[in-house]
Amino acid sequence: IQIGDSTIGVGQPAYIIAEACENHFGDLDIAKKMIETAKECDCNAIKFQHHIPDEEMLPSVPTSENFSEPLYDFLNRCSLSIDQHNDLREHCIDIGIEYLCTPFSYRAAVELYEIGLRTFKIGSGEMTDLPLLKAIATNLGCPMLISTGMSTLEEVDLTYGMLLDVQTPLCLLNCVSEYPPEYQDLNLKVISEMQARYCDALIGHSDHTPDIYTSLAAVTLGAVVIEKHVTLDKSWAGPDQSVSIDFTQMTELVDGTRKIEAALGSVKRVHEK
Repeated sequence: IQIGDSTIGVGQPAYIIAEACENHFGDLDIAKKMIETAKECDCNAIKFQHHIPDEEMLPSVPTSENFSEPLYDFLNRCSLSIDQHNDLREHCIDIGIEYLCTPFSYRAAVELYEIGLRTFKIGSGEMTDLPLLKAIATNLGCPMLISTGMSTLEEVDLTYGMLLDVQTPLCLLNCVSEYPPEYQDLNLKVISEMQARYCDALIGHSDHTPDIYTSLAAVTLGAVVIEKHVTLDKSWAGPDQSVSIDFTQMTELVDGTRKIEAALGSVKRVHEK
C-alpha cells in the first residue's frame, strides 16, 4: 500500500500513525500543535476523525463508562468541520507529515475524498458494517486500514473476503477495544495468526494501552503499521485520554521501533567489533 511517499509492506519500516482522535477538543490550534509535534517525533502520519454525529449515531446513545458526557453531545461540541479538516490536511502537507482520517459514515468518507484523502482508516466500530465498507470501496476506490477490535476472526473473515472481492488494497489492524485493555486480554500473538490467515492483506496493530511496550512487541511480531492514540497533555479530560500516550512517549516509541527494526536480522556471525 502506498500512502504519500511511504510504502507499507513486509520488509518496510513500520508505518507509525499518531492517532489524534478528538484530543484536540475542536480547537484548531491544538490540532495544528499536535501535527507539528507528531512531525517532531518522526511519525509517518497523524490521523484525525471526521464525525457527522447524526449520520452515525442516535442522540440517545448510552454514556460510556470511561467518560462523563454522552458521546453524541461531545462530538457535536468538539468535532471538526470538513473545512477545518482541509485546513489540517494542508498544514500537514506544508510541514511534511501525512494527514490521515477516519470517516464514521459514508457522507464523511465522501467529504474526505473531495478534499483529497486517498487512504481510509476504518475504526473497529465500522469493521462489520459491510454495506458502508463496500460503498466506500466501490465508489471511492481507495486502500483501507481497518481496525478489528471487538470482532471475532469469523467476522474479520467476512470483511476480508468482501473487500478482496472488490480488489481493495487492505491492511487489517489487530486491536482490543478495551479503554484501556488488561494486558492479559491483548493476545499479541493473534498478529501471527492474522498474518497466516489473511495472506492477501497486510497486518498491523492498533494499540489502546497507555504505554508503548505492547506496540514495540507488535513490531517484533512483524506488524507493518502501528497506530497509537496521542495527547498533548495526559491530564486533560476526554473519552480517549485513558488510552493515549503523550508525545514524549511517542518519541520513545518511534526511536524504539527503528532500533528494533535494525536489530531484527537473522544471520549468526562474528562481527568486526
